Amino acid sequence: MNSLLKEIEEKVLNEIPLGSQEVSSLTSLDGSDLFELFALANRLRERYHGNEIRLCSIINAKSGLCPEDCAFCAQSLHSRTDIDTYPLVEAREIMTAAQEAQGNGAVEFSIVTSGYGIKDEKEMSNICRALRELKEGASLERCASLGVLDRAALRRLKEAGLQRFHHNLETARSFFSKICTTHEYEEDIETVRVAKKVGLKVCCGGIFGLGESWEQRIELALTLRELGVDSVPLNFLNPIKGTKLESANNLTPRECLEIIALYRLLLPEKDVLVCGGREVNLRDLQSLMFFAGANGTMTGNYLTTPGRSPREDRQLIEDLGLRIKKII
Repeated sequence: MNSLLKEIEEKVLNEIPLGSQEVSSLTSLDGSDLFELFALANRLRERYHGNEIRLCSIINAKSGLCPEDCAFCAQSLHSRTDIDTYPLVEAREIMTAAQEAQGNGAVEFSIVTSGYGIKDEKEMSNICRALRELKEGASLERCASLGVLDRAALRRLKEAGLQRFHHNLETARSFFSKICTTHEYEEDIETVRVAKKVGLKVCCGGIFGLGESWEQRIELALTLRELGVDSVPLNFLNPIKGTKLESANNLTPRECLEIIALYRLLLPEKDVLVCGGREVNLRDLQSLMFFAGANGTMTGNYLTTPGRSPREDRQLIEDLGLRIKKII
């Protein structure tokens, strides 16, 4: 076994946090050493999460017309994309989607809205109503991704039944201004901190293939570790026509697997989920995402692009001899 990987495994198992320099040295592995990295990440996944795979699902509950200028996003007013736009859907539509997700094996369901945050009282009331109905009518962990919110709003959502708040940082602080200029990185950081303070679990990750460096990928992971987030969704850019990054082609399947593995090493106990863009970027290597250290994935459709069918995802997990995590 590669001596560096052996040393790193001993550190992780002894709960000694890895530093950026030693993790950075793993980004140049090749050949059998690279597969040893994946094997190490797989052992850590098994150690902390067994052979259970966590499935989550979402509803795009409010689509498009977002004033933010995120370079990758089809829902931004600054893009030239052709997508459906609509206001916040009714609570019954959210419930229907949640029940379908539960039937497909998901243990977590997230209400996702476009925009900087929820400022309209009617929208907030409708989301709280939907959360109360989900608490009564579905056996899923209730999550929401609603943008930048303050303590009062997050506490109100928690009282209505929210259990987990999703808020991606998207990329490293040092690269953020290349991707978004309409709000500050610290606003996202503060939202995550406040969500933790009011007692919510936090799902927070990023998107890769934006043009960021390996050092910036590691920087993001270290920021997430410092914030103490509970789960980490890893998204891989699916370039959409009409966005600023429509011509980006920055990832290979192997690189995606390396990202997954490094995040498992840096965040060994956390839920690491592979989400948007896996079909496009991993291609025929999708089944290796769990061997590379992921213990979960998003199933069903994404915000503006289709995903794989839940049936195919369940079959993939079964074929690997893994089990879908059940609702307790």
